[in-house]
Amino acid sequence: MSALFLKVLHMSVCASWLVLAVLLLRLCLRRAPKWFNVLLWGIVAVRLIFPFSVKSPLSLLPRTEAIRPAAIAAQAQPAQISSAAPAQSWLSILAWVWLAGAAALLLYTMVSTLRLRHRVREAVRLRGNIYQSERIDSPFVLGTIRPRIYLPYRMDSRDRQHVIAHEQAHLRRGDHLWKPLGFLLLTIHWFNPVMWLSYVLLCRDIELACDETVIRELGCEQRADYMQALVSCSVNR
Repeated sequence: MSALFLKVLHMSVCASWLVLAVLLLRLCLRRAPKWFNVLLWGIVAVRLIFPFSVKSPLSLLPRTEAIRPAAIAAQAQPAQISSAAPAQSWLSILAWVWLAGAAALLLYTMVSTLRLRHRVREAVRLRGNIYQSERIDSPFVLGTIRPRIYLPYRMDSRDRQHVIAHEQAHLRRGDHLWKPLGFLLLTIHWFNPVMWLSYVLLCRDIELACDETVIRELGCEQRADYMQALVSCSVNR
């Protein structure tokens, strides 16, 4: 368990440097298409999934050997076994705390999803994979393999069409897959505040990129109606 925790810790530290680079690029490229920001977060996700590292004498990233179990160091220096034992004990405690935190987040996600599915169990199909429910206040997409769009019953017909266009754009872009993947990585690296910031910005960039996709196909007057519909949904949420 300690060795796994140290591996995750090393990956998280290395990815934090990449996150800082992404934040800098977002500031420099504020006029770039929003999908480009989402692509940058995808690079961070790849770094968190695949434990590769670039070895260079000029690298700013810490080496893997810099973080290692105290027990290994103690084997190399038998005279320091007594001093290494407390460090190894603390490492084991931190590893179990990390595991407990990840398990708590996963449990929270499972319970929240089950409660949400229970709330919309009596939703009525509008058409296709679009459903309406009296027990929700704002629209959302639920599901990964067979995603469904859920809408509140009390919604203006014009707003409803714009909201459906927004949610369908999410599905075409695969956002119902990328956001859960991002949260899964956050669950693994929950101890790193940089990862929480990354997830919040990822969700924001996903929404902006989705709006950008829909707006590109609308006229000026339709764009104003579209934005008004989203504002109304945000107020309800």
